[in-house]
Formats: sequence, C-alpha cells, structure tokens
Amino acid sequence: MIELKSPTELAALREAGRVVAHALAAAREHAAVGVSLLDLDEIAAKVIADAGATPSFLAYRPRAAPTPYPAVICASVNDAIVHGIPTGYRLADGDLITIDCGAHLDGWCGDAAVSFVVGEPRAADLALIDATERALAAGIAAARPGARLGDVAHAVESVARAAGLGIMADHGGHGVGRAMHEAPPVPNVGRPGTGLPIEPGLVIAIEPMLIANGRDGYRTDADGWTLRTRDGARAAHAEHTIAVTDAGPVILTAP
Repeated sequence: MIELKSPTELAALREAGRVVAHALAAAREHAAVGVSLLDLDEIAAKVIADAGATPSFLAYRPRAAPTPYPAVICASVNDAIVHGIPTGYRLADGDLITIDCGAHLDGWCGDAAVSFVVGEPRAADLALIDATERALAAGIAAARPGARLGDVAHAVESVARAAGLGIMADHGGHGVGRAMHEAPPVPNVGRPGTGLPIEPGLVIAIEPMLIANGRDGYRTDADGWTLRTRDGARAAHAEHTIAVTDAGPVILTAP
C-alpha cells in the first residue's frame, strides 16, 4: 500500500533527511588517499548517533540477502555499483567511491547516496559522475503532481542513454517513510505517461545507478551484497529522498 504523507510527516522526514545529508558530508570530507572504508563507516556512525538517530542499513536484511548488512554505510569503489561493504581497504589515488547512507530519526527514514573521486580524478570518471547527477536531477524535476512514475523513469533513462551509459538492470528507487523501502518501486527505465500517478504527499528515493561502458549487467560478490559491473567498468550512483508537494518536488536529503 502506498501512503501519502501529511505536512507534519514530511517535516519529520526532512529532519531524518538532514541527518543523512550530514553523515554523507562528513564521510566525504574525510575521504582521502590512505583512509579506510571502515574509517568512513565510523565517521558516519558518529554523526548519526550524535543526532539521536539510528542507522537504517545496519542489520538490515531483505529476503534475498544471505546475511544481515554489517555496516552503517555502503561504500562501493570503482567497479562496485552498490551495496559495497566497508572493509579495511584504504582508498587509493583516483578511486571512484559511492557512499550510500540511511538513518531513522523519530521513526522516519532518510536515504541518499553520492559518488566522487578521491585524489586525482580521471576525466571519464568525472563525466560519469556528472551524468549520474544530471540523471538524478532530471528524475527529480519530473516528479510533479499530475505526472506518472514512468515520466520519472524516462527522464533518468534519457540522460543516461544520451551519455552512452549503462543503467543497472532490475534496480531503481523506492518509496520511503517509516521503513527504508516502501511502495512504490521507482524504476530508472520507463515510458512517459505510464505507471503510478504522482500525487502530493508521495515520498520516494530516486537513484540512478549508471555504468561507464554502456552495459546494464552486473554480478554479485561472494559476500552476497556487493554488486559489481560484469567486466570491471566503473560505476556511479546518486540518490535523494524527495517529497512531492503541490508546488513540485522537494529534496528531503539536501544538506
């Protein structure tokens, strides 16, 4: 069932979104050559705890997962698209990293992700990240009352395909509320004018997951969580939780 949120509930979701934004900002600020992924996980955990919130990812276990998720953030490096588990790996010059974070505050959830390069960037990586962020912005702009989820998906897909990028198959965004993953699913591929009608009070996470070589396939690591490109191509992921209002979309996970 899809639950439209009231203005009071949207305000509470915005506060949860602020916690996520601050955690991502802190992790990004500390990400540097030689810093481990576990270091970044600890930094995000502290920000969330200091805000009186709880991490949404830690111990999360959907039905398809072999084990509960063991960390506060997802840290996906280079060819890891999403769900990378933080380890002792120390970031190297030129690594492309995606950090995904969720937090619950007073019973409401925020969920967002950002990709960036540590050290000296490759031009191709910057172009990939830019296209991913533009695809996210296009999807957000399409999430207006009177539109449909197919319009959001088509907006994301159009930017990605125009840039010659792959779109991770069978993955997309989702509803957000008291749970991190609620109805409806929010695909990254679709036809305009199709899908669920968008109404004020709808809260969704939009999250393009794009692949540099233009291919949509992926593979799963032995840990059962990390999803990688099939052939080592780099990937980027950008995500915001947004609310649909009468005036249009509002980003709940903005800083």
